[in-house]
Amino acid sequence: MNIGSRDLMQNKTALVTGASSGIGEATAERLASAGYKVYGTSRRGAQAGQRSFAMLPLDVTSDESVETAVTEVLRLEGRIDLLVNNAGFGVAPASAEESSIEQARAIFDTNFFGIVRMTRAVVPHMRHQGGGRIINIGSVLGFLPMPYMALYAATKHAIEGYSESLDHELRTRGIRVSVIEPAYTKTQFDANFVQPDSRFVRPWAEAARRARDEHP
Repeated sequence: MNIGSRDLMQNKTALVTGASSGIGEATAERLASAGYKVYGTSRRGAQAGQRSFAMLPLDVTSDESVETAVTEVLRLEGRIDLLVNNAGFGVAPASAEESSIEQARAIFDTNFFGIVRMTRAVVPHMRHQGGGRIINIGSVLGFLPMPYMALYAATKHAIEGYSESLDHELRTRGIRVSVIEPAYTKTQFDANFVQPDSRFVRPWAEAARRARDEHP
């Protein structure tokens, strides 16, 4: 990035959810190097350590936690120019029947409704300041099917539809919404897979096992 571009980013504030590792951490680091004042978040409220950005505790499944984090960034900086919604998790490859309704609700509560909560908290401030940008981290599974990853794919399909529709609503207010849909990226994401909570043997169990073993 040239000096002029970096200067343009001075005094701009970015908020990145799920920034303790992987895509979220890399995104926050890149934004910081571009000149943004960056606040990353994680449920555990990880210390900044060697990072070039500050960390705040945030649970995207909690209305109160979302409001607290957004309010704190606004208190410190007075504005939020960029929101990157990255927080999310996946269920280890398995047949869709092996996840309970409660587990299905949980993955939607984080991956999709977490984005809705963050958006609802930030958009009024962006509208008041006259503009902003929201970037939602989706997946190629937002437009492609993947057997044995049905719930995760469903959340990413929802993110795509929400993001593209919301952009049409907000662009006249100076706010743009984008969805980024990467293919497999080598991070710790797979290591944090939640196991299906209703594991059982079915005729397709061997195929699901192979899917787990072959997952990059």
